Amino acid sequence: MLKGVYLEKLLSGEKKATIRKGIYKPRYSEVIIHAGGRPVAKARITRIYYKKLRELSEYEARLEGYNSIDELMSELRRVYGDLSGEEYFTIIELEIVQRLDNLPIEDPYCGLSPADIARISLRYLTSDLTELDKKILLDLTRTNSIRKTAVNIFSDLNKRRLVRRAVKNALRLLIEKNIITTHRGRRVEESSGE
Repeated sequence: MLKGVYLEKLLSGEKKATIRKGIYKPRYSEVIIHAGGRPVAKARITRIYYKKLRELSEYEARLEGYNSIDELMSELRRVYGDLSGEEYFTIIELEIVQRLDNLPIEDPYCGLSPADIARISLRYLTSDLTELDKKILLDLTRTNSIRKTAVNIFSDLNKRRLVRRAVKNALRLLIEKNIITTHRGRRVEESSGE
C-alpha cells in the first residue's frame, strides 16, 4: 500500500524502487500496487537486493525518489522509528507495466490477466464471491492458467468456461464497485459464449 505522494512519484517514474524494513521475498515477479484502498498499477520487479541501513547510499535514495541519502534516512526513521545501522532492508526495484485507472473495455478482461483479476478480487471482494469462485480464483493465482485451474478444481479440462465465468463475474464486480475503472467508466457486459 502506497501513500499519495509516493504513488505519484512511482507513476511518474521519479520513484523506481521501494525500500522495506527486513528481508522481504515477493511471491510474484509482477505485483499490484495499491493506494487509497484500490489497485492503481501493475509493476514488474526488476531487481531485489538487501542492505543494512548503514550500507544504503545515494543510489537507493535516488531510486526512492529522494534528493539525498539524508532525506531517505529521515523518511525511513519517520516511518519505522528508531533504527540500528545493522538492520536489514529490502530494496525492490520496480517498473510500472500497466496503470489500472483507465482500462480498455474492448478487451474481454479489460487488459488484465485472469490471474491479476483473481488476485485483486481475492483482496477486495471476499464477501461478494461464492466459496466456489474463491476456490477457483485462488487456484488461478497459483497456476496462472485457466486450463490448469479447470483440471485442478473440476478434474476436467472442458470446464474452462466455469473458470472464465468466475473471472468475468469477479471483473464485473470490481468495476461495479469502482475498484477498477475502464475507459469513461463504462461497465463490462456479461460476455456471451464464455
